[in-house]
Amino acid sequence: MDAGATQAEADATQERRDLYRYVTADNAEEYIAIMSLFSSTLLADLSAGEAQGALKRSGTQISIDDLEVRCRQLEQWGNLVRSVRVARAATVAEWVSSRSRYQVSKLGGRVARQVKDLLKASDGAREVARELLGVTVETLQRISNRLDNPESIDADALAGEVTTVFQNQRLFADSSKDFYAFVQSRISRYDLGGPEYAGFKEILMSYVDLISADVSRHAPAIATLLEALESRLSVMLDALDSLPSLPDTDGTITERSPGRSAEDWDELTAWYTGRSGESGPAQLRGAADQALAQLIANAKRMLAATGTGVSRRADLLRLAQWFDASDAKTSHRIFNAAFGAYPSRHLLRGPDEDNGREGPTTSWWDAEPVDVPLSLRERGDRAARGRASRVLDPGLEREILLNEAQEEAERLEAATAELIASENLNGARLSPAARELLLDRFGALMAAEQDLTEAMVHTDTSLGLTLIVIPAEGHRTVIYSDDGSLTVHDLLLEVHPADVSFAVERAMTGTR
Repeated sequence: MDAGATQAEADATQERRDLYRYVTADNAEEYIAIMSLFSSTLLADLSAGEAQGALKRSGTQISIDDLEVRCRQLEQWGNLVRSVRVARAATVAEWVSSRSRYQVSKLGGRVARQVKDLLKASDGAREVARELLGVTVETLQRISNRLDNPESIDADALAGEVTTVFQNQRLFADSSKDFYAFVQSRISRYDLGGPEYAGFKEILMSYVDLISADVSRHAPAIATLLEALESRLSVMLDALDSLPSLPDTDGTITERSPGRSAEDWDELTAWYTGRSGESGPAQLRGAADQALAQLIANAKRMLAATGTGVSRRADLLRLAQWFDASDAKTSHRIFNAAFGAYPSRHLLRGPDEDNGREGPTTSWWDAEPVDVPLSLRERGDRAARGRASRVLDPGLEREILLNEAQEEAERLEAATAELIASENLNGARLSPAARELLLDRFGALMAAEQDLTEAMVHTDTSLGLTLIVIPAEGHRTVIYSDDGSLTVHDLLLEVHPADVSFAVERAMTGTR
């Protein structure tokens, strides 16, 4: 594959990723409401004004200008496309409000439906569509019966049954993955116990066993029928191809229904037979075994905790024996030692240098905290354990810091060169790094001169650039970037090299 094809594939992949950008962008709620509106009906063709009215009726308030900006941004991401319908307007105002009409793109609509389903989904367990396994066996048997008489095949009925098989398989596989992902995320928790543990035990001991039983009963029959269909697959595909289908347009391959190609049937057969790796039924049985093993591990942990980690029964019995064998004075001393009932006193195992302000009668509440060594705190002795840690060589860290500083300097240098090359920034297209550098220097200038009444100059000698800001009421500076546009109202911005004196003189005199 040549470099041009590789770059084209990378660009296409990036375009697909951009379709999801509105979900996490600023004003995501407004973007989601707009995409829900455009994807809610077939062939939705709306202008910004019409979309505003529809959104207002659904409870979303957004101005016409902001809505137009959101639609243009969604168009850049590929979620919306411009409509080719000519707008009819009786007045200029109507024409202005309806001159831009939008429609949802194919992939944009699919993403909007995915986002809507994801936002509506709950965090709870999802039922497994296990009943579809038996339906799949019956449907495959009917397909096999139809192929017994190739001359009298009902292609429409065959197509419906083929689509049913693949749709059922997709729903069963997706629901199984969601269910076992939920079980694994909950059952592996270390703090699982009590009623929650009992609920998961019921799920694993009954529902998972029910799923495993259905899979064990129907999966072999499905695998046998699929293998038997392989010898007659060409006859079935020819019958399906004889039906009217959607032709390819603009050289783009049409996305066909599942089951219309030999690859689809190979993947389905491999899922049940495991010819290309571990089969789907084997994976389900393995997931069930793993979940049950984790359940048993949690049960052992809880039993171990109640036997040794939490219960102090043996210690309390030994303490009771000491009380029974002691007189009153000794019993008081044992009680104070066992339950820490001594008065709050500072025992002066404190800092090495006495500050003179704390004595034996100083309360722990008022005294400075004391750093108790780990050996003394955990084991009650001062014996040193382990070995001294190795002294790290700072050379590698120094090299990393120098490389990071060099890369940062190179990025600033490239951004500076890009700004200087643009000069007049109105209408310029900058990289995000150059735009951030401009905003940084522009912010420094505005912090010093918040009320601009005349042209101002900000020179950065370290970077070698001069920023000129000229007040111009009614004008604006618009800067474009790959991730958005920046608009500065009533100001004109220019960037020149720091040693260009004529640019500074021109800015100070206000000439353009």
